Amino acid sequence: MKPYVICHMIASVDGRILPSRWHPPVEDRGIYERLHNELAGDAWLVGRVTGQEFALRDAPYPSYTRAPLPRENWFAQKEAGGWAVVLDAAGKIAWGRSQVGGDPLVVVLTQAVSDSHLAGLRADGVSYIFAGESKIDLEAALETLHGELGIRRLLLEGGGAANGALLQAGLVDELSLIIAPSVEGTPGGPAVFDIHGETDALKRMDMALESCQALEGGLVWLRYRFSWR
Repeated sequence: MKPYVICHMIASVDGRILPSRWHPPVEDRGIYERLHNELAGDAWLVGRVTGQEFALRDAPYPSYTRAPLPRENWFAQKEAGGWAVVLDAAGKIAWGRSQVGGDPLVVVLTQAVSDSHLAGLRADGVSYIFAGESKIDLEAALETLHGELGIRRLLLEGGGAANGALLQAGLVDELSLIIAPSVEGTPGGPAVFDIHGETDALKRMDMALESCQALEGGLVWLRYRFSWR
């Protein structure tokens, strides 16, 4: 069983997600975080690129020369009020911290990760799980998060690649989208969902509008429920 997944994002009217590129500039005045809290997730999830922004180490973890570490899930703790989950298939992020905003880190890895990286994660007190040989099995990862940590409601707040990968896999249950009164206008800029490769899975997708709410500053909050045929 997997958690209920809500993709929670803020975007310009043309669907772009880098506020530094928007015209005119928009200040969300803490609305995004307020709605994040209102959605009441047990965890939030981002991809590697977004996750890298939270890392405190500049260099990779040091070499590890002792006995090989088992490719088994490892938890620094199993109880928390919330979790910060990061997809990092090859183990590229050296953290230098164990939490983000008070939420303990859980990294999703593949079997291809190095022993040095695993040792570094353990030294930092960062929990990790395995899902896949060289490419993350997203469904398996979600099932592990539910089964091992009791995560029942997960907020997907990644970049377009992470969001697109979960959508392409049919794993998104709801979209919480804040539309800002601004335009990027640059072709190819990062979008709410960036999908690489085949999009046949999206032909099985239906979306139903659950609510539409006007917010201060000209922002609009849309909520859509997904169903998959």
